[in-house]
Amino acid sequence: MEQPIGNVYLIPNTLGDTPPLEVLPLLVKKAVEEIDHYIVEHEKDARRFIKSIVPRKSQPDLHFSIINKFTDPSEIPDMLLPCFEGKDVGIMSDAGCPGIADPGALVVAQAHQKGVKVVPLVGPSSILLAMMASGFNGQNFAFNGYLPIDKRERRQEIKRLERLSAEQNQSQLFIETPYRNNQMLESLTSVLQPQTQLCVACDITLPSEFILTQSAESWKKTKVDLNKRPTLFIIHKG
Repeated sequence: MEQPIGNVYLIPNTLGDTPPLEVLPLLVKKAVEEIDHYIVEHEKDARRFIKSIVPRKSQPDLHFSIINKFTDPSEIPDMLLPCFEGKDVGIMSDAGCPGIADPGALVVAQAHQKGVKVVPLVGPSSILLAMMASGFNGQNFAFNGYLPIDKRERRQEIKRLERLSAEQNQSQLFIETPYRNNQMLESLTSVLQPQTQLCVACDITLPSEFILTQSAESWKKTKVDLNKRPTLFIIHKG
């Protein structure tokens, strides 16, 4: 009798230091209870999360493969070998949902190619939560990752995204390295047209959560410290 193939479960993580079951459904806890093979960005962080959600789970029985920007694509097929031994594998992001602005997408693509069933589990996505809270066009939006570091290039990209938003009625999301958030906000308020709307969504789901949408002109008068706080920026020009 042919051995059944295990599934790949996409296991969401919290967006910060929040008790997991305050933002994650019980189905995630159940999956973590049953899965011993994981594909993660950082083993230490993954072990900490697993212990927080299932404290009694045996840590020595866990197996980890590492997926990050340094991973050679040729290593990915071996990460799925447990599936062909009938075992489920969990892909876990450091924060939020695997596969969304996350290297786990490479493993998911490989799973589809090899005929392995992919099961996404519900969890917090900072991109979707920020869009929900922005008041912008939820039917047409784009996530742009990081903008250029070079000031001139970043200025040009902000102008391009503002123009694209106006032309297509499309909300434009992006992020910045947390220690450069304040500089990004300064760039946006100096480059965007005064009435262009800007949403800043910071520390989503955390006690220190801050989400505010207003014009670029109004942001010049608003004092907020975003330093080292996970933040999403969204611009929309109607």
